[in-house]
Amino acid sequence: AADVTGYTEEDTMGHHLVNEFITEDFRASVQEVLDRALQGEETANFEFPLITKDGRSRVELLLNATSRRDLEGRVTGMVGIGQDITARIAQEQEYIRLIDTANAPIFGVDTEGKVTVWNRCAADVTGYTADDTMGHHLVSEFITEDFRASVQEVLDRALQGKETANFEFPLITKDGRSRVELLLNATSRR
Repeated sequence: AADVTGYTEEDTMGHHLVNEFITEDFRASVQEVLDRALQGEETANFEFPLITKDGRSRVELLLNATSRRDLEGRVTGMVGIGQDITARIAQEQEYIRLIDTANAPIFGVDTEGKVTVWNRCAADVTGYTADDTMGHHLVSEFITEDFRASVQEVLDRALQGKETANFEFPLITKDGRSRVELLLNATSRR
């Protein structure tokens, strides 16, 4: 922890973790995770920022909090195991920025076919904003009826890891009076 945050053992021992080392916007949620661990309820993969010793930066952590028990099984404290995920989060943010600013329409769907990614170019071309599309079923709501089965098949194949290149299909525009022809390259997200 000292390598990641700059705090030594002497800097932290006897100090209140949440009040002194957690950013204000996360104090309540981190305290809740710690309180639950002290009641015997474990938390896995909880993300939060930790203030570094210099106070100018913060480290993003992935925390697993578990109860510490004595021989009779009584909770005597908690143990938190954290992993520095700052670089991973920075990469994810860069990935999101690249997708959003691409000069081609990019969209993504989850395993149920609901839209999870809708970049600015897709919004410009169709008139639908990301807010209009997120969580909505791509094929049934935004694909013309005559192409729904074939687009669904391409998406299903992509979700199985089978890529499709240069598949042409129309998207319905928001005004409902026109459609935009797109060339789809479908791959699963890894």
